[in-house]
Amino acid sequence: MPLRRTLTALACCSLILGATLPAHADALQDASRLMRQGQTTQALEQVDRFLADKPKDAQGRFLKGTLLTELGRNAEAAAIFTKLTEDYPELPEPYNNLAVIYAQQKQYDKAKQALEQAIRTHPSYATAHENLGDLYARLASQAYGKALQLDASNTTAQSKLALIKDLTSVSARPASKPATEPTKPVEPTKPPVTPSTPVAPPTPTIVATAPTKPVAEPAKPTEAAKPAEAKPDPKVEPKSEPKPESKPADAHADVSKTIEAWASAWERKDVKAYLAKYARDFKVPGGVSRSSWETERHQRINKPGKISVDVDNIKVSVDAPDQVTARFRQNYKSASLSSSTTKTLVLVKRDGKWLIQQERVGG
Repeated sequence: MPLRRTLTALACCSLILGATLPAHADALQDASRLMRQGQTTQALEQVDRFLADKPKDAQGRFLKGTLLTELGRNAEAAAIFTKLTEDYPELPEPYNNLAVIYAQQKQYDKAKQALEQAIRTHPSYATAHENLGDLYARLASQAYGKALQLDASNTTAQSKLALIKDLTSVSARPASKPATEPTKPVEPTKPPVTPSTPVAPPTPTIVATAPTKPVAEPAKPTEAAKPAEAKPDPKVEPKSEPKPESKPADAHADVSKTIEAWASAWERKDVKAYLAKYARDFKVPGGVSRSSWETERHQRINKPGKISVDVDNIKVSVDAPDQVTARFRQNYKSASLSSSTTKTLVLVKRDGKWLIQQERVGG
């Protein structure tokens, strides 16, 4: 249960970096868009070009650190986040992302200290609180496992360890999320631009509009050349107008059906149907292989006893013609665990079917 990374499982934090000129905002928003589309290398190249002109820009540096983390270049990312904590100690996100890297390296004491520092700088920073809880769950799991090594008959430790494993497997995600962008203005030499409410980097909104067909007015024939009015042949059925293709904004119903079928397959323990709802390029949490993740899911879903998986309040937002983000409430119940969490899925359309490309708990 490694701490959750911010790019595959994190909700994008707000861009409240002050003093952004239009070119500044456009460059980094374009890089963020490439990052969300999975084009991490291209996004990093764009950020590097931006930082060549503005090497001290905190937003650009932070985004670069996040991209390096996504690419597995943790040492370089840690150096960037460490320098940001020195330059801007009031920002919680660099501490949080450092904690993610430390946890991946199993340096749990350092991860705990970094998360506690993030909370001290920003007590209402929910991400750091959640990550700290996940870290404690990881440490508890290790402690219970050690207790069972020393005393295999310890039924209390067995029950507690099983409870933690069930809890951490419900979401099928890594346990902690870094942030992608700082939340405060960080360029004091320029007039800050502070929106009244934190806003995420804008996502293009696709609005479905009915296509309008130009109707050419027929030429009026002269009286002498006016043809006789043609009568419809009753044996020939009139041709029906082709139905317009469904628009991305109309995907809610299809996506909802996919999510409900996914939950239904999970509940009836049909592992084959359950795994078929995931895209081939599904971003497996925790950095494990796809085959290892599928084996783990197969074992957990097929554990003895009935389970109940219910989803409600599904909300779908369109990111691109073939990509949507769905958020809903997931209610899970088994013999040893009952939980209700917010779940977010990123789905892509492949060969006419909506498939899960990313999965995370939270927004």
